[in-house]
Amino acid sequence: MTKLDELIAVAHKLRQPGGCPWDAEQTHESLTKYLIEETYELVHAIESGDRDEILEELGDVLYQVIFHSDLAAAGSLGESFDIQDVAELSAKKMMGRHPHVFGTPEELEKYAAKTGDEVMVNWDAHKQREKPERSSVLDGIPQSLPALALADKVLGKAEKIGLLDADEPGAFTITGEDELGAILLAIVSSGRKAGLDPERALRSAVRELQVEIREVELEDATDAGVIALPTEE
Repeated sequence: MTKLDELIAVAHKLRQPGGCPWDAEQTHESLTKYLIEETYELVHAIESGDRDEILEELGDVLYQVIFHSDLAAAGSLGESFDIQDVAELSAKKMMGRHPHVFGTPEELEKYAAKTGDEVMVNWDAHKQREKPERSSVLDGIPQSLPALALADKVLGKAEKIGLLDADEPGAFTITGEDELGAILLAIVSSGRKAGLDPERALRSAVRELQVEIREVELEDATDAGVIALPTEE
């Protein structure tokens, strides 16, 4: 038995009769807040650069995945699946998104990449093959992301469809993250003093940008006679 198998067995035993009552009572919904907390704790550990702390927090995040998988194995979501199914699907997805590594000889040649930027040129096209039902570059972006992370994602999509110019200088000339952080902090402070909610304000602005993106996509689809994600081959 591997150490991973041991952890899977521990999680399963805790949820069985005679195990831990708290674990047995949990649902996917009740565990959500813990998954978020553990993820942020891992981010903090990574930022601190502490090896032992990162090791521990990776384990906590991994345990959340195993916990949810054990719930699903018991039929919590209808047709059951377990951690092996999760791993199988994840491996399949990663292989599909990396044809420059796992593809056919033709794909290895077509998608050959030596830099991360070259990989990203075809990234959306690879993802679109997985989910052809998606009709917008915005589909799949979690709207519950913190406003700053959501803004970064949506701005990137706006650049992809040409709504924003990726090469155009920004409103501020910023030379580093320290300077950017100070500017963001000053903006938040100014908003607080004006009695405004910076998180809500940014989220509102991002929603407006998403409306613009969908309008541009609709115009492009109408011109082309189809509705499809823009891809870069």
